[in-house]
Amino acid sequence: MNTSLTEEQQLIQDTARQFAEQELAPVAAKHDIATDQTLFLSNLKQLAELGFMGLNTNADYGGTEAGTVAFSLAITELAKSCAATAVTTSVTNMVAEVIQAVGNEQQKQHYLPKICSGEYPAAGFCLTESGAGSDPSSMRTSAVKDGDDYILNGSKIFITSAEFAGVFVVWAVTDKDAPNGKGISCFLVERQTPGVIIGPAEHKMGQKASPTNEVIFENCRVPSSALMGKENQGFKVAVAELSGGRIGIGSLALGIGLAAMDVARSYIAERKQFGQTLDKFQGLQWMLADRYTELEAARMLLMNAASLKERGKSFAKEASMAKLFASEKANSACYDALQMLGGYGYIKEYPLERFARDVRITSIYEGTSEIQRIVIARELLKELN
Repeated sequence: MNTSLTEEQQLIQDTARQFAEQELAPVAAKHDIATDQTLFLSNLKQLAELGFMGLNTNADYGGTEAGTVAFSLAITELAKSCAATAVTTSVTNMVAEVIQAVGNEQQKQHYLPKICSGEYPAAGFCLTESGAGSDPSSMRTSAVKDGDDYILNGSKIFITSAEFAGVFVVWAVTDKDAPNGKGISCFLVERQTPGVIIGPAEHKMGQKASPTNEVIFENCRVPSSALMGKENQGFKVAVAELSGGRIGIGSLALGIGLAAMDVARSYIAERKQFGQTLDKFQGLQWMLADRYTELEAARMLLMNAASLKERGKSFAKEASMAKLFASEKANSACYDALQMLGGYGYIKEYPLERFARDVRITSIYEGTSEIQRIVIARELLKELN
């Protein structure tokens, strides 16, 4: 397998790294506590102008058309400096991919340029509900046909950057008598549509600059033209896009884990105890070796999944493997890095405590680690048939 990067992929990675180091790293700690998100939004706009909000979107619609491998590389580099920026970028790209995959030409022409250009600071992926998290097929949000319109009622929770989003991709039940997952449709709903209510940002453990909101639909009337794809066949779209989203979150986790280990490596090379620098102690050397080895394995899993997706091959199993491994090992890396700094790892003078908080969610959103194991096992058993 050739793991070398193309010239374009290398350029995307280098550009993302440079932007992250120059623009994100100096303000990431401020983002963690800031109430004024002007700077955060400015960074998102700059990323859009650099082409990072449409990495897998066709150039005809304003996208970069760089592919999934480049997307994974970019998210990892952004996450090394600011996980909140990385997750907003990842989800916005995912929404653009949904629209490109199943939207009609009018929908693509209308929404994709606004997402890719940054006219919409973000885009929302509205699937999860309070009673339908790991089992989204049990959703209760409804869309009832009324003449030439649909009327949406219900709520979605844990929606990334909802208060910034210009448009939402929303899943709702259109046939309440159908079995779970069989009567669900997919809609495009603009932020300013009457009946769309954005709840206050949740008070989160980490990734605080990217707000997480409830989105409520209260007799929200949308035209039939808001339907994406065929009625009652939207759930399979959600399942397919979640697989792609897992590559994004796995890449994000990898970036946080690498950043944490880089801090720890530099620290132990300088910090002295018992008359020598900490990097002379075998116990710490082994921690360093194990964590970097695991993160390199995570990188290879992510590149494999991204390459399969880019080539139009089946990638659900590989994406779940990559997301599971990357998120679990990145959590271990952050906690070990914090341990290597001792008391300094626990205070805000160093970024380790922020990395530890930011990374924790990566084994939960886009499907928990437990759900990833179910997907992997299901795909493995399917191969027997």
